[in-house]
Amino acid sequence: MLDTLLQHLRQLLAIPDLWKYVSIPFVAAVVGWATNWVAIKMTFQPLEFVGRKPFLGWQGIIPSKAEKMASTFVDSTMARLGSLPEVFEEMHPPTIAEHINRSLRPRIGELTDEVMLRDNAVLWENLPGLVKDQIYFQVGRSLPRLVDRLMDDVSERVEDLVDLKHMITTRLVDDKALLNRLFLESGEAEFRFIVRSGFYFGFLFGLVQLAVWIVYPAWWVLPVFGLIVGWATNWIALNVIFRPLYPVRVGPWRFQGLFLKRQAEVAAVWCGIVTREIFTIRQLVHSMLNGPRSERSRTLIKQHIKPIVDEAVGAVRPVAQLAVGPRGFAEIKEAVGEVAVEVSPAPFDNYLFNRDRGQVVDRFLRERMQAMPPDQFQDLLRPCFQEDEMKLILIGAVLGFLAGLAQLMLVFGGFG
Repeated sequence: MLDTLLQHLRQLLAIPDLWKYVSIPFVAAVVGWATNWVAIKMTFQPLEFVGRKPFLGWQGIIPSKAEKMASTFVDSTMARLGSLPEVFEEMHPPTIAEHINRSLRPRIGELTDEVMLRDNAVLWENLPGLVKDQIYFQVGRSLPRLVDRLMDDVSERVEDLVDLKHMITTRLVDDKALLNRLFLESGEAEFRFIVRSGFYFGFLFGLVQLAVWIVYPAWWVLPVFGLIVGWATNWIALNVIFRPLYPVRVGPWRFQGLFLKRQAEVAAVWCGIVTREIFTIRQLVHSMLNGPRSERSRTLIKQHIKPIVDEAVGAVRPVAQLAVGPRGFAEIKEAVGEVAVEVSPAPFDNYLFNRDRGQVVDRFLRERMQAMPPDQFQDLLRPCFQEDEMKLILIGAVLGFLAGLAQLMLVFGGFG
């Protein structure tokens, strides 16, 4: 028996150019791996256009359509997870108000001095220290109540004060690397699968290619099969990730798209990025004060803060009005409002507070996301493939064709 096996092995090894034939499935495997790897890279890199616009160069598909992708992200995902009032309510406005008061309390004297010294330096500098102390005290006593009322109003009108779509879109367009991470980190396992599967699927196609080449060694077989490998490995990998949409049981086995099977894990990663870097209390306040609806927010803050002047200066109001006149007194109120707007973002630069509120929102969004039906959940990652999906598959096909042509020329000696 052993002699027979050795004899067959010698006959096999005696076949002319055996190594060339053996190389076919392995080259196909490398082509499948490489085309899938290149497709993933070209989806996300480079962040900015490299080359000469409009056609001689490349920009990653996701970064090149950052605004559209960010808009899709808001419409297809955020809108399904909860409205802005719901999320803001989860942040717990009373806790936010308490944090604002705690942050501003040590600065009451400094801020009061700033307001008074802007346009009424002479009056303020000549007031007795006891009078100033009384004003500081009144400001400190009035501030918590005014901030609580302000937060109540913000809670009721948050959709009028913040353009959520503009806030998120601007954040992701300005930071294309963050937009990439949203897809790359939540779909990390799937992207690894796409690259690895290219090798395995490519090898299987290569075995078919080998059989065809042995029977019919026409010059076009290798390039055409290279094209098929480049196209098919991308297409199969993308479909295995998202199909079947719902679990399908075949005997003892249960099949479902790879991405969909990881719903709980993906939700944790995705919500973590969103609540730490995109939808944060800091970003919300920044959009409120600087976004397209900022004038409404600024007006609201001034309306709530201006009464603090009447309460704080109550004891010295006749003297103050006599010194600066009714118009000057109105200017003090306006100055208080301006300072209030200027210092509004300061309490939200606190990392620990942002993290704390982010964790609360994270739990809220994660519960909603884990409960999503598969047809909605797939929209987290699917858009990054759907956007120019055919272009990626065609790129894989072209690269596979060129690899097959190179194999024909370098391994089998050309068209003869």
